[in-house]
Amino acid sequence: MAFLGISGMQYAGESLAGSRILLAEDSNVFTSMIGTRMKELFGIEVEICRNFEELQLAYDRSTDPVTLAISNINLPGAENGEALEYLVDLSIPTIVFTGTFHAETRDKLLAKDIVDYILKDNVFAVEMLAESVCRFLTNHRHHVLIVDDSPTARALLSSRLKRYNFRVSVAENGAKALEILKKSPDIGLVVTDYNMPDIDGFELTRRIRSVRGSHELRIIGVSSSSDRLLTARFLKAGGNDFMLRPFIDEEFYCRVNQNLDTLIQIWSHSSKKAAPAVKNVA
Repeated sequence: MAFLGISGMQYAGESLAGSRILLAEDSNVFTSMIGTRMKELFGIEVEICRNFEELQLAYDRSTDPVTLAISNINLPGAENGEALEYLVDLSIPTIVFTGTFHAETRDKLLAKDIVDYILKDNVFAVEMLAESVCRFLTNHRHHVLIVDDSPTARALLSSRLKRYNFRVSVAENGAKALEILKKSPDIGLVVTDYNMPDIDGFELTRRIRSVRGSHELRIIGVSSSSDRLLTARFLKAGGNDFMLRPFIDEEFYCRVNQNLDTLIQIWSHSSKKAAPAVKNVA
């Protein structure tokens, strides 16, 4: 199955029809719209659960793993968020689809490590939901390398990316990153810290760029420094993007998506089915 679509994304390869998606939503309008769109785009028949009891029964009646859940915050029988808590406790990846939202709600949702949240506040809400579903179901095709000398920073970025269903490798320094890149030519994105011993982010970027261009691999730099000139220096070294910490989850995920979408478009225009062959990085 090929999917050409939302926001210019294009994916080709294995069918998504084998994915099992639970839709916990009591609005007949939205269940109809979402069910129809998932079938049209991905060939997926979603399992509709209009109240908390139906959600529990849907999970219990089949031993097939749930790939993804789409859930309102509140359902009949779970007016205080129990349905979302139920899905999180089962470690089911969940996209929240809600019309009730403010800053406090956002913080609580992200603290639960949900995949994403989509607001029912505009006519494009279902299309935005479909895009989020598509990304989650296809992100496993992307291999991302995180390079940071801080174990805490590596763990945080890794957990964020794995939450979105990316394949992730980590390196504690530039030398290890170059070694991993030699062994893993399928890596399409590197997220690297700037301030590292031995090989800093600038030098690592230059070495990568000596053998792999932006059409093959994207590089996002990150730093906790307050020096605004780092952005320009990193981009001149061959980076594609740069972020100053602390950054919020939504910004980080959007930057990652934008860079990977660029690669997809380049590969599509070049009529390539997979990432190009890679020279050794030294």
